[in-house]
Amino acid sequence: MTRSWISAAAALAMLGGFGPASAADHAGLVVVPDGASATYEPGPPNLPRGTQISRIAGDPSKPGAFVLRVKVPANTVIAPHTHSKPETLTILSGSIHHAHGRTLDKTKGSVLKAGGFVYLPEDMPHSLWTTDEAVELQVNGSGPFGLNYINPADDPSRDAGKPG
Repeated sequence: MTRSWISAAAALAMLGGFGPASAADHAGLVVVPDGASATYEPGPPNLPRGTQISRIAGDPSKPGAFVLRVKVPANTVIAPHTHSKPETLTILSGSIHHAHGRTLDKTKGSVLKAGGFVYLPEDMPHSLWTTDEAVELQVNGSGPFGLNYINPADDPSRDAGKPG
């Protein structure tokens, strides 16, 4: 029994289906061994202040698949907006409220907790907000990808040049 398991493992290893792989062996391979390995930077100006982003794979500004991790601080609102391409949100830690619609109505939102998931078709108006805890979520999509606020006055980048 042990010999057959070892033989199977050796065959898988020779085929590349078992054991560690290096990026040199597989062009485009991205490995993030744990959450602490993700490197975060300040989010773009069109997201609320304090938001952080980690580009895990791909580039959302270019054609092709991408994966981002996003940290949103407690007591933060991302006003109603759309995206020109579909996106998925997976909650990694904390919680966030999510609602569909062109206006922010916190009475109609639902709470998404760790393990929660949302698929949003292109141009689906929605908003997100945190309450007393921060959230870390993963965004998967295809670029070029952007965020378009329903009300342009809600875009935080409009205040980017102002002292704060």
